[in-house]
Amino acid sequence: MTAVARTIVIMAAGSRGDIQPCVALGRGLAARGNGVRLIVAAGHEPLAAGLDTAVLSVDPARLLETDEVREWLLNGRDPVRFISGFKRLIRPMAEMLLEEVLSACKDADLLLFPTLGFIGHHLAEYLGVDEALIHFQPSHPTSAFPHPLVPRAFGAERLSFHLVDQIAWQLGRPILNPWRRDALGLPGLSLRGPMRGVRDVPVLACFSEAVVPRPPDWPGHVHTTGYWFLDEPAWTPGPRLADFLASGPPPVYVGFGSMKPRDPEATFRMVRAALRGAGVRGIVALGEGQEADDDLFVVGDVPHSWLFPRTLAAVHHGGAGTTAAALRAGIPAVVCPFFGDQPFWGARVAAIGAGPPPLPIKRLGPGALAERITRTVRDEAMRHRAARIGRRIAAEDGVGRACAALEAARKGRGRP
Repeated sequence: MTAVARTIVIMAAGSRGDIQPCVALGRGLAARGNGVRLIVAAGHEPLAAGLDTAVLSVDPARLLETDEVREWLLNGRDPVRFISGFKRLIRPMAEMLLEEVLSACKDADLLLFPTLGFIGHHLAEYLGVDEALIHFQPSHPTSAFPHPLVPRAFGAERLSFHLVDQIAWQLGRPILNPWRRDALGLPGLSLRGPMRGVRDVPVLACFSEAVVPRPPDWPGHVHTTGYWFLDEPAWTPGPRLADFLASGPPPVYVGFGSMKPRDPEATFRMVRAALRGAGVRGIVALGEGQEADDDLFVVGDVPHSWLFPRTLAAVHHGGAGTTAAALRAGIPAVVCPFFGDQPFWGARVAAIGAGPPPLPIKRLGPGALAERITRTVRDEAMRHRAARIGRRIAAEDGVGRACAALEAARKGRGRP
């Protein structure tokens, strides 16, 4: 228990993979006597049951389901198109959401926010309260590897982190500086942005050192806590799914989370052909309405924590949350990244020997996917490595370590 309870606000807007770890952390902090409020997008309140929530009127993750936004993200290497797309697609929504986030934080003592835009820093400056950063990816500067959003750094690994932060600030500055002046009464920031102000802020790196070894040049205020897994209530499958699992050898799971293929029907046919080519049964989560058969079962929303331990391997998009769930289950994975940090997680899965090299979604085809699946299910050494990593991750107490890090930081600042 903390000496004096605090009101802690956690920014948990995003996909399920972003929300569930924040809910797990929120419950851990609440169990230590703190008041906890999660900022979530409309429709996601059930995930945060038992915690106070502030609900955003727009779900930013839903934008990923639109063809226009996905096209914008996939063409992110063209700076002109990327910036024009940001102004047209993101800016109007961001201006509205900033006001809602401000309202959710007004009685906070501590703000826990992801890095994007350093919004938590602006709010903490305005409110005069403590702040900490949440990193779902290893986003603190290091010379050990490039930023997860940068495919190659060519010897400028540390510089790549500052480059990403600067691009984010230059995109957000036309929105954030007027907001600072008009809504917060704070001076606008220079072209360098808020980097100096967040240099020593506690960082909670929400991943396992079994997956990303801690770089030796990270300072002490960066805490690699381990994953924050949400202990979901017991889940009972429907009789058809239970019968399918019991009727033969463990299947291979295929699903891309919130990433929607451009042609779901064609993707489903391709996946079915790949599974048959690899000679394995499959559980496919590529949208409802697809046709199942004796060796293939179509599912909707099934908890990964329940399903993955019952499968032989997983084929997924490489989102941070899905990657963590597959690794915890101790199964190897074929990662088919779309964009963002997904190629990074696919590369890490391969680097630790828990899967083959990633197969980017643009190169996905029945032959290539069948070859990856075959290699994955037949490589006994890979399966043993995945199981060993799973046991290590399952033994970690990521939430407990994150809570302890925040309490230690508070004592270090001399707070009661």
